[in-house]
Amino acid sequence: MAALLVFGLHVRNIGYFGGTSARIMTWGFGAGATGVSFFFILSGFVLMWSARPGDRVLAFWRRRIARIYPVHLVTAAIALLMSFTLAHLAKPTLNSALANVLLTHSWWRPWWQTLDPVSWSLACEAFFYAVFPLLALLLRHLNARGSTVLAGASVLAVLVLAWVDAHHVLSQPVGALPPARLPEFVLGAAVARLVLLDRWRGPNRETSLALAIIGYFLVPQVPDGYPTTACTIIGFGALIPAAAVADMGGLPSLWRHPRMVRLGELSFAFYMIHLLVLRAGNTVLGKSPHFGVAGALAATAAAFTVALGLAWILYERVECPARRLLLRRRLRKE
Repeated sequence: MAALLVFGLHVRNIGYFGGTSARIMTWGFGAGATGVSFFFILSGFVLMWSARPGDRVLAFWRRRIARIYPVHLVTAAIALLMSFTLAHLAKPTLNSALANVLLTHSWWRPWWQTLDPVSWSLACEAFFYAVFPLLALLLRHLNARGSTVLAGASVLAVLVLAWVDAHHVLSQPVGALPPARLPEFVLGAAVARLVLLDRWRGPNRETSLALAIIGYFLVPQVPDGYPTTACTIIGFGALIPAAAVADMGGLPSLWRHPRMVRLGELSFAFYMIHLLVLRAGNTVLGKSPHFGVAGALAATAAAFTVALGLAWILYERVECPARRLLLRRRLRKE
């Protein structure tokens, strides 16, 4: 669902819909960028949940590289090819392209959307992975009270950074800067620790979902950019552990349906390829075509189908085989 929010935002931005339907898309998906915040919190939760006691740092980093790098390299190559074959796309410089490949491009604002624009979030994830071994070590030494304090401090950090960004205290926006997104990741890891300790005392799944939805629709009331994160941080930060607790309790869940699980497996590849599909579509459909409702829905359905098909290919022919290849030696040792 988080990936779908981002897709909807980019469909809105690409201009398929016009008039009243455009306003409906803005209402429904104008806050879609908060889906990335959900990714960051979920990433911290999942990594802390699955952290192995005694795991070596290099082994952890190797698994993370095997998880994200193959798809990143392929989509970066596709984006590079598109930049030299489609006239309406800007060509990257050698330095900016290299920074993208090395996942350092989000550290400098002019490069943050080089090649595949959504890869800026991977640069943030790369930073999170670099600091996670220290974060995991800290959390393993914290009890429930300490983990709760760390989670609260993370939320407070997001609120402070949102104020800083909204008031232009710094010389550039902080929305894509990896250290500025770290509190979301830390929040996810801290609440995972609470669940592991069986000390999660937050709202249940239904209440957390309501908080997340309310926060999502509050986004238009704040300035664009990082401040939108402040609207959803509490809802998302509560929803993820609440859903995990409900799952462990065996409560019914739509998300355990095999088709939803399959879409979840494809979501990373879908996230990485969908904007390239939309940009390529501009060549055929034109920039901001503003179709009628039927035409806009048809264009959106076509873009979604193509992106999902390519995501399946990336998952089955790139992501999984490359991960097996990169981890083969490690698996043999184990």
